[in-house]
Amino acid sequence: MSLPPGFLDELRTRISISDVVGRKVMWDQRKSQPGKGDYWGPCPFHHEKTASFHVEDRKGFYYCFGCHAKGDALKFVQETENVGFMEAVEILAGEAGMEMPKRDPRAQEKQDRRTLLADVMEQAVQFFRLQLKTSAAQDARAYLQRRGMTAQALDRWEIGFAPDGWQNLWDALRGKNVPDDLIIGAGLAKPSNKGGKPYDTFRNRIMFPIRDARGRAIAFGGRAMDPNDNAKYLNSPETELFDKGRSLYNHGPARAASGRGSTLVVAEGYMDVIALAEGGFQSSVAPLGTAITENQLQMLWRMSDEPIIALDGDTAGLRAAMRLIDLALPLLEAGKSLRFAIMPEGKDPDDMIRSEGPEAVQAVLDRAIPMVKLLWQRETEGKVFDSPERKAALDKSLREKIKLIRDPSIRKHYGEDVKEMRWQLFRGNRDSGSYQQRTGKGGGFRDGARAPWKPGKGFGAIPQPRATTRASLVAGADDESFAAMREAVILATAITTPEVIPEFETSLERLQCADPDLAALRDMVLRHGISAPERLREEIDWSLGPHALENLFALRHVAIIPCLRKPGDTELASMTLAEELAKLETLRGLDAELAEAEEDLHGLADEALTWRLRQAAEAKNKAVRSENEDKATYDVGKNGARLNRDERDAFGALLDRIGFSEK
Repeated sequence: MSLPPGFLDELRTRISISDVVGRKVMWDQRKSQPGKGDYWGPCPFHHEKTASFHVEDRKGFYYCFGCHAKGDALKFVQETENVGFMEAVEILAGEAGMEMPKRDPRAQEKQDRRTLLADVMEQAVQFFRLQLKTSAAQDARAYLQRRGMTAQALDRWEIGFAPDGWQNLWDALRGKNVPDDLIIGAGLAKPSNKGGKPYDTFRNRIMFPIRDARGRAIAFGGRAMDPNDNAKYLNSPETELFDKGRSLYNHGPARAASGRGSTLVVAEGYMDVIALAEGGFQSSVAPLGTAITENQLQMLWRMSDEPIIALDGDTAGLRAAMRLIDLALPLLEAGKSLRFAIMPEGKDPDDMIRSEGPEAVQAVLDRAIPMVKLLWQRETEGKVFDSPERKAALDKSLREKIKLIRDPSIRKHYGEDVKEMRWQLFRGNRDSGSYQQRTGKGGGFRDGARAPWKPGKGFGAIPQPRATTRASLVAGADDESFAAMREAVILATAITTPEVIPEFETSLERLQCADPDLAALRDMVLRHGISAPERLREEIDWSLGPHALENLFALRHVAIIPCLRKPGDTELASMTLAEELAKLETLRGLDAELAEAEEDLHGLADEALTWRLRQAAEAKNKAVRSENEDKATYDVGKNGARLNRDERDAFGALLDRIGFSEK
C-alpha cells in the first residue's frame, strides 16, 4: 500500500519518540534532560543495566552505544512489537489520532501534485519579493522601515509585496505556463463568480511567507496597506499544503533554536515574531490568525516543555490567554505546562523592542506567571467575596476547572496551590495576629521590618497583665499567660503530628494568639498544615526563621507534653488538642460569665449576684489548679485552691463596694 504524500511527515510531527520509547524503557533521571528532549536509559534490545541507550526527541531518533541499535519511532515499534512497517504505522497513527488512508492507486500522482504546488508557492515568494523593490511598493517599504525592518531583515524573512490589481500574480504565473488549477490549488487565486478570469487572493498587501517545519513554502500572510480594508491581516485559504490549525509561523527556525536551549516564546502576529527573533529571541512562533489549537499546543510542547505565551497588554490579549487556559487544562502532563507573560498595557513585543529594547522584553518574560495563577486571576479579578454564597460560587467554579485536568498528580498540586491562594484571600488578612496586618507584607518574616525569632531567646516574655487588670474581674492577672501557654502547647502538638490538623481546623482558626509570634505560627499551621503537612516544618523554617520551632519546643510547659516524645501518634495528639482546646474554651467562657456579672453591678448587688461572682471566681481558680505542670505560675495551696493575691485583692475590693462580707 502506498501512503499519501506527507502522511509520514505528519505522523512524525504528531508523535514524540520519547513517549513511544518511554513505554518500554525506564529513563535514567540523572543523565536525562527532558527540557532539552535528551533521554538516556538501559537498552531494551540487549537487556543491559547501564544507561547507554540514547533518545533525542527533537531529531526523532534513538541509538544504543552498546549494541548500536538505531532508528526512529516506527523502527522502534517494529522491533519491540515484532510487526511490519505498515502495522507500525497503523499503531502510531491510532495513538496520534490519524485515520489510516485507504488504498489509493493515485497516491504517486497526489505526491507529484503536492510537489508541484510547493514549486508554485516558491515562484510566488520570488514574485512578491521582486514587487517590494518596485515604485508601487514605496508606501509598503516606508511602513516596514518605520517598524524597524532593515534590508537584511527583509531578506531573511523573505518579505514581499502584492501590488494592487486583480491579476498581477495570476498573469505572471500563467506567463510561466503554470496551470490554472495549480495556481488556484495553492490558494494564490480565486475563481471569478462573474465568469471572468480568476483573481489574485492578495492585493495591495505586505506579504509574509509561511513555511512548514521542513522549510517548504505552504501559505502566505498578508498585511493590508489600505487602512479601510475589511481584513487587516489575511492568510491563505486552507489547501493541500496548508492546514492553519496545524501550522506555526517560524516553526522550523524556532524548533532548531529551542533545541539549542533558547526559550520558546509564543507571540500573536508575524511582526511580533520577527521583532523578537531579530532582538535575540530566536525561538519565537505565532499561530496563524486564530486562537491556539490543540494541535498547535502539542507542537509547542514537542519543542519545549514550558513555552511562554507573550500576550499583548490589552483586553483581547487577556481574553486569548483565558481561552488558552481552558484548552490546555485537560492536556497537561507532568513537566508540560505554560507560562504567561503579559506585556504592559497597550504594547506588544514589537512595540517594546523598538521603544525599550530586548532587555525590557526579557524582564517581562522573566516575570512570566504559571497557568494556575492566571486561572486564579480569571476567577477572582473584579469580584467581591463578602458572603458565604459568593465564596461557595468561587469554590465551585475552581473545582470544575481543576476537574478538567486528567493527570491526578497535577490535579492534586493545582488543588494545593488554589487552596493556598484562597487562604491568602479569605484568611490571610485576619485582624488578630496576622503577619500581613502587622507588617503590610505578604511574605514570610524574612522580608519583614522585624525578626520575631531571636536565636536562643525563645518567644520572648509571656505577655504581662495590664495595669487595669487588677481592678477588674473580667480578666485575671494571669489570663493572658494562661492562654499563651495553652496556645503554645496546641501549636506544638499540631506541628509535631500535622495529620490531626484537619480535624481541628475550625478550632485552630479561633485561636486568638495575642502573642504575635504564636499568631505567626498559627497562620503557618493553617496555611500549610492541611495542603502540605509533610512540608509544614520546612515552610515554617523558611518563612519564620531557623530558630522558630527550636524556641517553641524549648518552652518548659511545651517540652513536657507527651506528644513531643511520640510524633505521629495521631490518637495521643487528638486527645491532647481536644483537652487543651477545652481548657481554653473554659477560660473564655468563665471570662464571659465574670464580664456579664460585672456589667450587672450598676446599683446595690443582691445575694444572687454576689453568689454568681463567687462561683465564677472559684470555678476559674479550679481550672487554674488543674494545671499541675504550671504550679510555679499559679498559687495552689495544699488544702485546695484559693484566689491568687491579685485576684483576691480585686475580688475583695468589689465585695467592699457592694457592702458584702466574705465571712
